Amino acid sequence: MTTNAETRYAIDPATAKGLDTQGLRDHFHVGGLFAEGEIKLVYSHYDRLILGSAVPGATALVLDQTPETGTATILERREMGILNIGETGTVEVGGESHTVGKGEVLYVGMGSGAVTFNAPGRYYVLSAPAHRACPTKLVTFEMARHVELGAQETSNERTIHQFVHPEVVESCQLVMGYTQFKRGSIWNTMPCHLHDRRMEAYLYFDIPEGQRVFHFMGKPEETRHMVIANEEAIISPPWSIHAGAGTSAYTFCWAMAGDNVDFTDMDMVAMEDLR
Repeated sequence: MTTNAETRYAIDPATAKGLDTQGLRDHFHVGGLFAEGEIKLVYSHYDRLILGSAVPGATALVLDQTPETGTATILERREMGILNIGETGTVEVGGESHTVGKGEVLYVGMGSGAVTFNAPGRYYVLSAPAHRACPTKLVTFEMARHVELGAQETSNERTIHQFVHPEVVESCQLVMGYTQFKRGSIWNTMPCHLHDRRMEAYLYFDIPEGQRVFHFMGKPEETRHMVIANEEAIISPPWSIHAGAGTSAYTFCWAMAGDNVDFTDMDMVAMEDLR
């Protein structure tokens, strides 16, 4: 079994303004996820969010002690959300086995111990610091909160599926779900917003072969973009907008950590203020 971890340090918007394309990708783009037989983690200094993946092959993968957290086990002072984007698999935690289907999320509370990932799942992993333990809970697609937004006329007809959300499952500070676009719609989170009280991470997936998503970031008056392929992620700092447009419909998993779990805590940016 292989576990690979890297650390991404936080930078301010003035520093980000001077980065070229490769510099932006080095700080905010996460590629190379979902390698069979490996656990891959990225430890971000933005609200100490960890994002990563686990793709078990012939043998199970165990996520336990991680040097980056400085604790005996990764969940000693953390909570976790696990989204399966592959075939149905099982995840063992706290002495219980949970069957996690494609598109379902397992929320794991602080202090639950080691997490074991079993094939044939393809697991996207998110973890945030926690100050209290909440019950571990499997959230099926039917249990999630589903919000229809947008319109075909504005190319953003989509469904927001809220899994780790105050109306669905109790968590400490992690909020998590994913957004699916209807055929012919490509724009996410536009008009855009930012929330200086919480960082966010995106995983773009279900992007058809040969297609791409253009992810927009930066201060509203100084926007930048990165080109994203299937199953690649973005670390979005609190000072940055986060929006995107694809060359086809796609799905993205969003996750937030910070001061609150209020999904609607957003500072909207008027379209005419973007540069």
